[in-house]
Amino acid sequence: MKWKKILALGMAAVMSAALVAGCGSSKQPAAGSSSSGGGDKIIVGLDDNFPPMGFKDESGEITGFDVDLAKEASKRLGREVEFKAIDWSSKEAELKSGRVNVLWNGLDITDKRKENMLFSDPYMDNRQIIFVKKGTAGITDEKSLAGKMVGTQSASTAEEYIDGSDFFKKEVKGVKKYSDFVTAFMDLENGRIDAVIGDEIVGRYYMSKHPDTIEAIDVAVGPVSQFGIAFAKDNQKLRDEVQKVMDEMKADGTMAKISEKWFGKDITK
Repeated sequence: MKWKKILALGMAAVMSAALVAGCGSSKQPAAGSSSSGGGDKIIVGLDDNFPPMGFKDESGEITGFDVDLAKEASKRLGREVEFKAIDWSSKEAELKSGRVNVLWNGLDITDKRKENMLFSDPYMDNRQIIFVKKGTAGITDEKSLAGKMVGTQSASTAEEYIDGSDFFKKEVKGVKKYSDFVTAFMDLENGRIDAVIGDEIVGRYYMSKHPDTIEAIDVAVGPVSQFGIAFAKDNQKLRDEVQKVMDEMKADGTMAKISEKWFGKDITK
């Protein structure tokens, strides 16, 4: 009986240790969390159909200006980086839930977004402008869109401006919203809409690939915005780490080289 009691006590101790070890492993910090150390993976959330900031090339690989910036920043931090395509209209929920650690994809810094996210310093300016099918007459500025069918991307800065404008509520024929700007431009080319309002950088890149079909109206719609990298509100540590290497990349000319690769000149801040 004595040996049975000792054996039982020993088994109980082993099971207790295993339980503690199991509980401990379930509480490891998420990659890129405020409590994580160097070497953790950084998961970047992006719209993978948003050229030239982030998109899939002919071979299906995710590439782009922001992708190159994120790769270089992660390399300097000694961390692996993963790019995760998300529903851009759900980007804040993806960030808050921890499914992604960073939103890095031509994201405009706005007061509304600052309520729910931390931002890096701005690294690029961006305007919202009008794009039309080449040869279109009569569209010269925002007011000339009266009676027209306008397209834009859902959850974009352009949509935010349009939704808050009495002119677009009352004067335009309608506003069609798309999951991405590429689809909006395709509808513009096919005559399904009269104009697209969107990011100048994205639109001009699309124009460079379709020079005979799309043209820009060089007038800003709404205020000029700035791109920033977004982090969860409780992830100040990762925000500061990324900002530090971004400052280094700006100082040593790496950011300028990446900009020249994608835009032909340095347009970063």
